[in-house]
Amino acid sequence: MEVGLEDVSNPDVLVVGGGPAGCASAITCAQLGLKVVLIESRPFPRTHPGETLHPGVEPLLKQLGVLEQVLEAGFLRHTGNWVQWSGAREFVRFGADDSGVWLGFQAWRADFDAILLHQAKAIGVKVLQPCYASHLLMDGCRVIGVETSLGTFRAAKIIDAAGSNHWLAQKLGLEIRYHSPRLIAYYGYVAGECSARDIAPAIVADSCGWTWTAKVRPQLYQWTRLSLGKQKIPQDWLPNEFVGLKIAQKMRASDVSWRIVRQSAGNGYFIVGDAAMTLDPTSSHGVLKAIMSGIWVGHSIASEFLGNLTERQAIEQYCLWIHNWFQHDVKNLTQLYSQSGVPFVDTLPLESLFTSCT
Repeated sequence: MEVGLEDVSNPDVLVVGGGPAGCASAITCAQLGLKVVLIESRPFPRTHPGETLHPGVEPLLKQLGVLEQVLEAGFLRHTGNWVQWSGAREFVRFGADDSGVWLGFQAWRADFDAILLHQAKAIGVKVLQPCYASHLLMDGCRVIGVETSLGTFRAAKIIDAAGSNHWLAQKLGLEIRYHSPRLIAYYGYVAGECSARDIAPAIVADSCGWTWTAKVRPQLYQWTRLSLGKQKIPQDWLPNEFVGLKIAQKMRASDVSWRIVRQSAGNGYFIVGDAAMTLDPTSSHGVLKAIMSGIWVGHSIASEFLGNLTERQAIEQYCLWIHNWFQHDVKNLTQLYSQSGVPFVDTLPLESLFTSCT
């Protein structure tokens, strides 16, 4: 343990990962009076694809204490998205209420993640960055700590928010169930002007997959392409509307196959965000799911500490909630893809997905 870290060597909660899920977990636990350490392996700012956030995220941001910072960050706002799936292109609005038209965010993730991490620090979370998690500490079948590049930390609860590589699940040998063929999303950025994308993002399906395009910053646009086949796309590929613009960042790829950790909570641990379940971007609420799972886990852990929930109850409730959300999304996505004319069948019956977590 490095000098100066002794006072955080035994926190109530240790969070692995400083993205939206990890920060939401850490902030919620700290708000509820728990001692929290968060470790993040990469320095900020870090490169991460942008995110279209539904207006429904605002109450969650307010709960975390970051709504004003997000509103002041200058993220592009829009009233909906252009969608062309099985018919003509149409503009799908987010909606409106007595206060006016709802506006989504086109969040620049480097800034968005930094806002959340700054809030965690501001309310007393000890953030260690860069700090790499290497091994789990176990007491029988209970997770009791993590060995890291800065020393060993023991905690009553370990939260894996380290993303879709499923770090904790891999360490514990937990079953990861797949419900789609292998899906790879390719994405990149172009610079210049594209007036067609200045008002709102667009997602357009074809017989082989879909393409998403959006303006993410002034004179900067992002594209994502998912093909429902095994073919790779050329390194210089661009959506038609971006042809002629300057490539600002070379194409990257991400595995977005539909998958879920069967036991997303257990003795001494919770798994949140993409570490618990991963879906392709068509589900359109990756950050929302990350934040909601982090807040849920924060409240569950605090309820355990207060004696309002047993550990078994907290585990059962969280596993069921994650399962139900995943099942709902898989059904909707399977139906959506079938409308595009491309055969797409999930690989496991959903009824077999959930068994009681112990």
